[in-house]
Parts: sequence; C-alpha cells; structure tokens
Amino acid sequence: MSSQVTSAPAGSKSREAFGGRWIFILAAMGSAVGLGNIWRFPYIAYENGGGAFIIPYLVALLSAGIPLLFFDYALGHRFKGSPPLTFRRLAKWTETIGWWQVLICVVIGVYYAAILGWSTMYIFFSMNEAWGDDPNAFFFEDYLQVAETPAIDFTVVPGVFWPMLAIWVATLIILALGVRRGIGFASAIGIPVLVLMFLILVGIALTLPGAAMGLNGLFTPNWAALLDPGVWIAAYGQIFFSLSVGFGIMITYASYLKKRTNLTGSGMVVGFSNSGFEILAGIGVFSALGFMAQAAGVTIDEVVTSGIGLAFVAFPEIISQAPAGLGPIIGVLFFASLLFAGFTSMISILEVVISAVKDKLGWSRVTVVATFGVAAAIISLFGFGTTSGVLLLDVSDKFVNQFGIVAASFVAVVVVSWFLRRLDRMVNHLNKVSSFRLGGVYKFLIGILLPVVLGYTLISELVALLTADEPYGGLPNWYVNTFGWGMVIALIVIAFLLTLIPWPKDSALYREHSENEYALDGDEPAHGKHSAVDESGQEVVS
Repeated sequence: MSSQVTSAPAGSKSREAFGGRWIFILAAMGSAVGLGNIWRFPYIAYENGGGAFIIPYLVALLSAGIPLLFFDYALGHRFKGSPPLTFRRLAKWTETIGWWQVLICVVIGVYYAAILGWSTMYIFFSMNEAWGDDPNAFFFEDYLQVAETPAIDFTVVPGVFWPMLAIWVATLIILALGVRRGIGFASAIGIPVLVLMFLILVGIALTLPGAAMGLNGLFTPNWAALLDPGVWIAAYGQIFFSLSVGFGIMITYASYLKKRTNLTGSGMVVGFSNSGFEILAGIGVFSALGFMAQAAGVTIDEVVTSGIGLAFVAFPEIISQAPAGLGPIIGVLFFASLLFAGFTSMISILEVVISAVKDKLGWSRVTVVATFGVAAAIISLFGFGTTSGVLLLDVSDKFVNQFGIVAASFVAVVVVSWFLRRLDRMVNHLNKVSSFRLGGVYKFLIGILLPVVLGYTLISELVALLTADEPYGGLPNWYVNTFGWGMVIALIVIAFLLTLIPWPKDSALYREHSENEYALDGDEPAHGKHSAVDESGQEVVS
C-alpha cells in the first residue's frame, strides 16, 4: 500500500457536513456566544482594571484564544472525527483524551438545560414582575424551592422540570435532524435573532437614567491593574472559557467541513465576533446596573455582580425599577437573549456526545439521539429539575467546567505538541487550506505559552480549592468530595474505560485509520504504515 493517499477516505464520504463555510461560522459563533458572554465578562472586566482590562483581554485573544481555536480546527478538519476518533487517529493511546472531553460535555449539557429552563420561565415572569419586592427570595425560595440542606433529593420542582423538558425536546429534535438541517439551520436562525434582540436591549439600556454612571464604572481604566499578574490570568481565563475551545466542540464542528475550507480566516471571524459580543454585553449590562445604582442612591460597586445573581436577582430589580412600560420589554429581551445564547451553546455541547457515540458504535444519528440523548435528558431532569438542583449545578460548574476543561485542554496541548510533536503537521495543514498563514510564532504560542498559561491556571485553581478554609461554597465535605472531586476523577476513569470498548469492523475507524488518509495534495506522509482494526477491535499495522 502506498504511504500517501491523497483521495478522500471511504468513511469520510458519508460524514455529515455543514451547508457552507458561513453556516459553520454561525454554528461556531452559536457555541462560543453563550451565558458567560452576558453574565461573566462584564464583571470580570470591571473587577480587573475596567477599561485597562481591554489590553490584556486582546493580548489573551490573539496569543491564546484564537491560536487554540486554530488548534482544535486543525485536529477536527484533518482527522474528520469526533474527539475520541480524532485523538485515536492521531495516536491510539490518546483516545482517552477525546473521551475525557466528551464526558465533560455530558456533565455541562445536563446542567445547562436547567439554566435555560430558568431563563424560559423568567421571560414570562418579566411580563408581570412575578418576583414582587424581593427577587432573591422569589428565585431561591419560591421558584427553585431550594432544599435547606445539601442532599440527594429527587423532589421535582414543576416550574423548573417542565421548561427543561421543553428545552430537551427541542434540542434532541435539532440534533436528530443532523448537521445541515438541524444544527446549521438552528444557528442560521438563532444567532441573527440573538444579535438583533441584544442590540435592541442595549439601545434601551443606554437611554436609562444613570447609564453613564455604569459605563464610567466599566470603562474607566485602572492602569495600575496591568501590573497585577492576576489581571492577566483573568483575561486568559475569560477568553479561554468564552470561545468554547479545549473540550471537543470545535474539533467536532471542524470535522463537518469540506476538504478545502479557510480555517484560519473562519477562526478570526469567530474569535473577534465573540469578543465583540462580549463588549456589547458589557455596555448593556453596565448601563442597566448604572440605572439600578442611581435609582437606589448607591455607588456602582454596591450593585455589581455576575452569574446567576446578575441574571435572576439583579436584573429583576432593574426591571422593577424601570420607567413605566419599559420593564417588561427589558425583561423579555434580556431573558430571551439568555435563552437563545444558551440554547445554541447547548446544541454544540451535546453534538460532541452524539458525534462520539455515533463514531464509536457506528449507529445512525437518530438511534444515538433516541438512546444516549434521551438518557442524558432523564438524568438532567431528575438531577437538576429538583429542589437540590441548584446546589448540584454550582458544584458541577466549578469542578467540571472551570477546573476540568482547563485540565483536559492542558493535557491535549502538551500531548500533541510535546509528546507527539505534531505541531508542524498541524500548521502545514492549516496553511494549505487557509488565507491567514501561520509559522514559528504560532508554534511558540501553542507549544510554549499556552501550556504555561494553562498550567499556571490549573495549579492556581487547584491550590485555591485545596487550601480554602472550608469546602467549596461552604458545602459539606461529603457533598464536595462526591460531586466535585469525585466527578473530576470519575470522568478520567470512565474515559479510559470507554477506550477499552472495541471499535466494530464497520465503524469509521475500521474503514479509515491512517493519518496519511487525511493528507491534502502535496502533504508529506506521516509515516509509511497503514493501520486498521481487526474483528476484536485491536489495531493492525501493515
């Protein structure tokens, strides 16, 4: 057998594909633009130098965010597979990394649905300001009915359960329709609608009394903050978490692209569009917070918050204080924006899981959605649609999202660049199909700078969690050890066990498993060997 194959491999001919490059860009934007853009970036910017934060933020975008986006694109596009299949084609022993990324997506997907369920209900709550005089008590006590003590509780909260069910039904239908008719179509509709709604919301927020106070609070630069290493780490962290890189989404989406697609050009559009939306979100959120501060006769410091507190406590207060007739409009636009931003992200998160199972077992998309998708929905509904759901969500987000993704990304970058030494080949692949060419600077960023930043972030987070005076969130040790540390360890163990499941003869791996199979015209062959899988699932090299 020839050591170089330039034609498309048999299995890839049947692989689904986006309808075009711009549909891919919209889908990637739909994944990147999520809840964190709206409720995390404004707070991070304010706390880390205000207007001066834009400098480390842009540096982080150019030196880490976009390079890591290119890294994921190169892997997915070259090897045409989900994360487990992509990493196995790269080197058999790295398949565990792919499954680790998939399992992270499973956990994030099942709790993400809960936040979308809350956002759905708050669209309706905004119409009559159902939270009354105490949005905090309404959210935690009346709506979520949070259990008094942390426990494993299956008491369903109807107001959370039913909207979550609707979200899951819509998500599974879109995933079952496939990449072109489902994901591509949803992204082509969802992202323009999201941008339009948010532009209207920002326009209204800018007209509120006190908006200037909020914008001054956000953009007044504290240049001294640039000397604080923590500010730079915060910038890298924000870029890293907001671009949906490092946990399989962009690998999966890039695998659905045609053989000749401008990868770096697409990545630049996605990266800068995502950051543009974050700045827009900052303007809208801080205009509203400035209005809230002026109405309450306090400084902006006293009303600034982020995350769940911003969305479901602070914004309802803003809605209640808004001029007559504007409150319901602001509420509907804000919570609908959360819903649309989160929904397109949830689709991308779960597509990683669907694609991986489909590749591994060789099942049809509909079968995988009907089995694994429905199973994930059931776990989600009875895990996060209950009185104990918000506590479980908080711990899962901290340990699996904020900690687990950094760990998995660090391992992936180090393995590909240091152990397998594939950076040259990845750069060559990107340059052969892209308008923006890469070279030694890019290899330095991925091979040296990114491992340092990820490693420092990982160690800092680990030390902070281990040396805290009390367990995370003041929760009992058994709860944090089970659903926090236990989950982190369990995902790695399960990822390894999944690699032991043999790939069936008719799977994509059996049909195509040589790196040379994915070479473009003019590529240097990776090696002179071709490999496949025998009936027992073991690799056979010839």
